[in-house]
Amino acid sequence: MKVKKGDKVKIIAGKDKGKSGVIVRAFPKDNTVVIEGVALYKRHLKGGTGKVGTIVERPRPINVSNVMRLESANGVSK
Repeated sequence: MKVKKGDKVKIIAGKDKGKSGVIVRAFPKDNTVVIEGVALYKRHLKGGTGKVGTIVERPRPINVSNVMRLESANGVSK
């Protein structure tokens, strides 16, 4: 993988095409990355006894082939 945690990337394919963000986590074995604020999905959580349930938005991993690095973690441009 040519991208790593902290790199600023732009989405070049998929439903979030054109959005950009910073890589929060990278999974080299799966060839995927999690980008802050992009590819969010809603997860419904139970509340438990006497509590109210909540809806939480979580980021979904994106394949590395769908992102383009704009700036590396150490500040060097592409």
